[in-house]
Amino acid sequence: MTEDALARNRWLILVAIRIATACGAVFGVVMLARAPDTGMRVLGVAIVLSALYAMAVVPRGLLTKWRSR
Repeated sequence: MTEDALARNRWLILVAIRIATACGAVFGVVMLARAPDTGMRVLGVAIVLSALYAMAVVPRGLLTKWRSR
């Protein structure tokens, strides 16, 4: 695989991760807004917090792993 194709694939992976985590956070907010009881609200908050954490940590971890020497 050429360097350009490798860079493009890595960029697409990063964008896909960011989109997936943003969708997870939106899902958690919707779940939080429509929750009929406290247990579902806690689950919604947990989903939002885990999605935000993944949004911050996963791309940076991949970037440091993929950094050129």
